Amino acid sequence: MEIFNDILKFSWIDIIDVVLVALLLYYAYKLVKGTVAINIFIGIVVIYFIYLTVEALQMVLLTKILGGFISVGFIALIIVFQQEVRKFLLMIGSTNFSTKRGFLRHLKFLKTEGISTSITDIDAVIAACNKMSSSKTGALIVLERNNNLDFLAGTGDEMNIKVTQPIIESIFFKNSPLHDGAIIIQDNIVKATRVILPVNNEKTIPQRFGLRHRAAVGVTERTDAIAIAVSEETGQISCFRNGEFLPFKDTTELAEILKKDLD
Repeated sequence: MEIFNDILKFSWIDIIDVVLVALLLYYAYKLVKGTVAINIFIGIVVIYFIYLTVEALQMVLLTKILGGFISVGFIALIIVFQQEVRKFLLMIGSTNFSTKRGFLRHLKFLKTEGISTSITDIDAVIAACNKMSSSKTGALIVLERNNNLDFLAGTGDEMNIKVTQPIIESIFFKNSPLHDGAIIIQDNIVKATRVILPVNNEKTIPQRFGLRHRAAVGVTERTDAIAIAVSEETGQISCFRNGEFLPFKDTTELAEILKKDLD
């Protein structure tokens, strides 16, 4: 009977509360999706719902045990999800409400005709990577997603060029003054070149990979961006997401994966 009384007392404040919690869970899931942390996240959600159930059923012993686990486990969660917490805070801190990269861009169902984005031409990016791979031209391409990368773009030269295969190839041409460093692509626009990326020195990667690949690991650990590296020594194309190698059979499969991630 108390449950029905609570339902009847459901107000618009409660509706907002439920919507905000749903959004929080959605963004938390989005941050850990595709990583090992997703299993931990699901486990935590399951334990929390079990806690709510046993509390509603007034199972005192289980309620105290699970309640103690949840209260003490909060600090442990910050340690376990250190990278994800960093990404979440970065996403909140870099949100710009006045631009299309702002909060409304993340909430697709709130978009209007005046808020539109241009999807990055992945086919052009991959075609350029294939060409540079055949000529063993080193390259490092960062594809911006939800986290704003202006704090990294400021370390390089600001650009505003539409993404095309010839443009990317010309930037990384060995005699080009712009070839050193990374480029950042946002909404089919090369927004910066010669960008200095944070380098990962902790994670063990194969000996054949050098500074370019460590930078790719570093930027994808700290943000939700995707990085593509072309080796200058071997011509091999590598892709990184969440600080890890993104496995793919060939560049056709890689293109399909990137299109889904950037959609």
